[in-house]
Amino acid sequence: MSVFAMASSVAGFVKIRYLMDKAVVDNMVFRLHYRITSAILFVSCVLVTANNLIGEPIQCINDRSIPSYVINTYCWITHTFTLPHQMGKLQGTHVAHPGVSAYVENEDETRYHSYYQWVPFMLFFQGVLFYVPHWMWKNWEEGKMRMLTDGMRGAMVGPKESRHERQSRVVQYFIDTLHTHNVYATGYFFCEALNFINVVGNMFFIDAFLGGTFFTYGLDVIRFAGQNQEVRTDPMVAIFPRVTKCTFHKYGPSGSIQRHDALCVLALNILNEKIYIFLWFWFIILAVLSGLALVYSSAVVLLPSIRETILLRRFRFGTPAGVSALIRKTQVGDFLLLHFMGQNMNMMMFGELLDEISRKLHLGNNIPTAPSTLELSPIYPSDKLRLHKETEA
Repeated sequence: MSVFAMASSVAGFVKIRYLMDKAVVDNMVFRLHYRITSAILFVSCVLVTANNLIGEPIQCINDRSIPSYVINTYCWITHTFTLPHQMGKLQGTHVAHPGVSAYVENEDETRYHSYYQWVPFMLFFQGVLFYVPHWMWKNWEEGKMRMLTDGMRGAMVGPKESRHERQSRVVQYFIDTLHTHNVYATGYFFCEALNFINVVGNMFFIDAFLGGTFFTYGLDVIRFAGQNQEVRTDPMVAIFPRVTKCTFHKYGPSGSIQRHDALCVLALNILNEKIYIFLWFWFIILAVLSGLALVYSSAVVLLPSIRETILLRRFRFGTPAGVSALIRKTQVGDFLLLHFMGQNMNMMMFGELLDEISRKLHLGNNIPTAPSTLELSPIYPSDKLRLHKETEA
């Protein structure tokens, strides 16, 4: 199977999930974790395992005393190495390649490279890690929002009578379960915090995997781009060397141990270096966005004024006094449920829903901003007098 076919299958899976008509129970930053980041990591895993893209991942040359397939297999399953003290020397005159030169075994400092065997497994494992918080929240949520907004999502919501019938059921459910949604909200905020912990933890994970070089990797690459071309040393070559050394020992005809040095070309590192420089920038951006989302969620939990602002400005509902009364009557879990309803319903229908909830909760100081079900029943003079007195109060 070609690399493009495998990558297309991953991309097709993401596209199908995105286009399916499902209820929205998270925010954009949350979706960046399990949709975009997981897809990036899975596609990267496919790329580094596709031999038809770059050929064999390792090719070693020696003095022909050892068959090439033997030395290739040996150096791949064990390790290769470079010489750190030879990394900054001029290629072609002082060293054959960056970090590759003659050395004295057991005396010169060597840097061993065996991470390339684990890169595909690492990328796949990280892709799973970024999907886990979504999986946890999906099982915690149990399809509640999908059932509540069934038939009311999107622009086409059906006939008015059917719409009001569904709306009445949702309103009645909300009134009956008022102040019981805090566990629901706890699950969401916990998974949102887990997203932030996950992206930061993955950065430390990669840094340990690459020998403590990941945190400065992006900065080194940026600094390298501004240096003089004749004297600069590519940091990507230092972390992901393209040519390394490998030592193979075997017995000679007399029974003595012979050492054979080989030069190995790691073609796979041309992909690894691009993948990890992209992940360096992407994880930093994602960590910042996740941190801001976590601060926003903390403000929603701790500050009722933020919840009022969301209803007033984002959903354009009611008056300040009416919205304030609704916020005082509900708790954080109730507000989160309403917030998700607002994300899944059109503005007019959500306004009607909030109007009906306000009336059920006897919040008489809320002025409706959208047509509501009150239009279906007459208002008698006694009701008008009562409403007038409540408004003045």
